[in-house]
Amino acid sequence: MFSKELIAALAAELHESEKSRVQLEHFSKRFPEMTVEDGYAVSREWVRMKTAGGNRARGHKIGLTSRAMQISSQIDEPDYGTLLDDMFFEPGNIPTARFIAPRVEVELAFVLKKRLQGAQISVDDVLDATEYVIPAIEIIDSRIEQFDRHTKKMRRVQDTISDNAANAGIVLGGNKVNPREVDLPWCGAILRQNGAVEETGLAAGVQGHPAVGVAWLAMKLAPWGEFLEAGEVVLAGSFPRPVAAKAGDAFDADYGALGRFEFRFV
Repeated sequence: MFSKELIAALAAELHESEKSRVQLEHFSKRFPEMTVEDGYAVSREWVRMKTAGGNRARGHKIGLTSRAMQISSQIDEPDYGTLLDDMFFEPGNIPTARFIAPRVEVELAFVLKKRLQGAQISVDDVLDATEYVIPAIEIIDSRIEQFDRHTKKMRRVQDTISDNAANAGIVLGGNKVNPREVDLPWCGAILRQNGAVEETGLAAGVQGHPAVGVAWLAMKLAPWGEFLEAGEVVLAGSFPRPVAAKAGDAFDADYGALGRFEFRFV
């Protein structure tokens, strides 16, 4: 288990990396004994630093929700991070300078109207607690390099978790829908990049139902004495693979009946 001093030092490295846009080498290579719990401790300390500096937490993101991603990361459950107020963008222009190596993911976001708390949370509990579901794009980024600069080895899940589950931005657009009035697993999306279809997918790719991850997160937070609060935004996880983005790239996110919106990295 990492010491408090080491946790604070690594969180400070992440904080500086985000500002300088210079990536860090894998924490898990420097500290082979690093655990998933250590990763969450570093992430929590980084978020504490950010909120102490004036940022405000607005919700959570859930990652590694697909079976394929879990197998590739050698874990058997998702991970999670914190959404901060400066991560939210409107459809339109996205400042590329805010990111290091941005990638775009197609998701659904749950906006809560009441608290979700406890050790036993069901999909129905999530739907009852949700004010509306809305199409969302998550912009993920890598303060810790994805592939080691020397060995080219992919980073471990401990690194991703400490890096706030690779969370960096969120774009909400399209139509707000009552979660009881749509068949959420069958909600689909087409993501176009510079006019070409790059990815398509169904929300069923997120553990069979996107609300499953939200329930999982509420239960995961319970041992910490934490919960999902009314008004929070919860990103439920990506349908397909992430798509790399660079300055000049234009994206079109088409969610069918749930609406369509565009954004461009500038």
